[in-house]
Amino acid sequence: MPDTVRFGVSIDARLLDRFDKLIEKKGYSNRSEAVRDLIRNAFVEEQWADENQETVGTVSLVYDHHTRELSDKLTGRQHSHHKEIISTLHVHLDANHCLEVVVIKGRAKKIKRLADELIGTKGVKHGKLMTSTTGEGLL
Repeated sequence: MPDTVRFGVSIDARLLDRFDKLIEKKGYSNRSEAVRDLIRNAFVEEQWADENQETVGTVSLVYDHHTRELSDKLTGRQHSHHKEIISTLHVHLDANHCLEVVVIKGRAKKIKRLADELIGTKGVKHGKLMTSTTGEGLL
C-alpha cells in the first residue's frame, strides 16, 4: 500500500485482549486488517444513513410455500421493482419451506422500503435486509 500510515491507539488491556480473541476467531491475519474492516463498516453504515446514496444489499426471506398465494405475491412485488432487483435465488429448504435471497441495488430509501415490503408480506416467517456497499469510495 503506497499511502499506508501507521498510528497508535491507547486501549484498555482487557478490551484489547477481547479484540485479539475476536480477530483470531474471525480469522484475521493481524489487528490492522480487523481495524480496516471496522472502519469500512462504519463508512457503509454512514452510506446507508444517507437515503439518497446508491446502495446494494440482500433480502433473505423464509416462508412456507404452501401458504396460499404467497409465492405469487412475492413474485409480483419483485416484478414491480424490477429496476432495483438484480437477482433472486430460490432454495427449497425442505418439503415445506423455501429460502429466497433477493439481491437489490438502488437508493437507500427505496431499498429499505422494498425490503420492508417483501419482509412484511403476510406469510413470510422470517426476513432480513443485509446492507452492503457498491464498493465505490471504499479503499
